[in-house]
Amino acid sequence: MLQKCQLENCIGKNLITDSLNGEIFCADCGTVIKKEMLINTDAHTYNLQDFMSQSQIGPKQSLTIYDKGLSSMIGKDQDSTGKPLSSSAKYQFRRLRLWDSRSKIRKSSQRTLVKSLTFLNRLKEKLGISDNTVEVTCSMYRKAQNQNMTKGRTANSLMAAALYISCRQTMTPRSLDEIAKMGDISKKLLQKSVRYLIDEFGLILPQYNTSSFLTKLSNDMEFSEKIKRYALNILADVEKSGSSAGKNPLGQSAASLYLASILMGEDVNRTKFCKKAGISNVTLRNRAETIRKLLDL
Repeated sequence: MLQKCQLENCIGKNLITDSLNGEIFCADCGTVIKKEMLINTDAHTYNLQDFMSQSQIGPKQSLTIYDKGLSSMIGKDQDSTGKPLSSSAKYQFRRLRLWDSRSKIRKSSQRTLVKSLTFLNRLKEKLGISDNTVEVTCSMYRKAQNQNMTKGRTANSLMAAALYISCRQTMTPRSLDEIAKMGDISKKLLQKSVRYLIDEFGLILPQYNTSSFLTKLSNDMEFSEKIKRYALNILADVEKSGSSAGKNPLGQSAASLYLASILMGEDVNRTKFCKKAGISNVTLRNRAETIRKLLDL
């Protein structure tokens, strides 16, 4: 470390470091003592969470990937300069990729996990589930698999049940009927798997916000904002009266939206409405009649 000016006629000890230009010069005589000095200008201290989130090496870790994104991959059929490999080298690399994939998945539980994650990815695309909800689902399913809870049960039904529970925990409005239909699983089997996971993990699921179902239905059926707001007001009045306790939130939301559209002069086909909402015609008629008498509409 420099302590004073190196000039013979200067005895100054006031040295100034210019971090912008990478120089050290004397404050008394102005002589530049050192040039092109490498200076670490980043004075920010990183904790472990910042380091992991800002790491630029490889993709981010995710529970939706079988190996959580930590495995190595054999690249494309190109050399370091970007030129294509010869036919013999391509054949060799294809064999290496094949054996690499086989060596990573040996146990039956590992193969089941890969199939279950593929099934979950399809459900995510069909139902429009967020990445956060999917991560929670994968965490729950991996925990169940580690505790040997998948034995004697179908993997798809258990993954679908974990998805429904995650939707309840993250307040994502998705019903059992929707998940069972998109996953090609019977509703009875899905309900059984949901109860099993709740009992084994000791979960207490929060109740759905009914207005979130109404907003989703309104957006899916492309109703106007005016009708949606009127339906939200009807639903709020019903909840204030206390008559919505114990009722299916999907049925309550659909009935409120149906009544609002009728009262606003919208021509709605009840059969098509029930089909899109995922409820029966009888349920819609009963709920709508109850709300109409309660609020004197």
